[in-house]
Amino acid sequence: MIVSIINKSTNELPAYETVASAGLDIRAHLEEMVSLQPFERKLIKTGLFLEIPQGYEAQVRPRSGLALKHGITVLNTPGTIDADYRGEIGVILINLSQEVFEIQPGDRIAQLVFAKVEQAEWTQVNVLSETERGAGGFGSTGKK
Repeated sequence: MIVSIINKSTNELPAYETVASAGLDIRAHLEEMVSLQPFERKLIKTGLFLEIPQGYEAQVRPRSGLALKHGITVLNTPGTIDADYRGEIGVILINLSQEVFEIQPGDRIAQLVFAKVEQAEWTQVNVLSETERGAGGFGSTGKK
């Protein structure tokens, strides 16, 4: 899959860190440091614009190190970037810790994962097929 990209930031293009990496690290495109107060959320721009092939999406996901060490995560995880979106990629970060977190220009803030997607076609019916679970509760594990 080939993805066209415009990079208006001073950061390098997103890259896979290892040969088996699923996600590409994306970086903050900032003029100056941004503080993220406890329980505050902000849209952090990346300076990246993508042309994703039809039939694919890009998913914006948190970085595990930021989540574990600092309580920083992506608010709408995973965020979906549709193939027909041409605007700048932004990442909604939230600080779930009790400490102020500083985001520096060029910091790695999230990951992009590309995935194939299919569009569904509806068939309206009056009855659905039977299964062993049936209408078993949301989140049901089968345990009492």
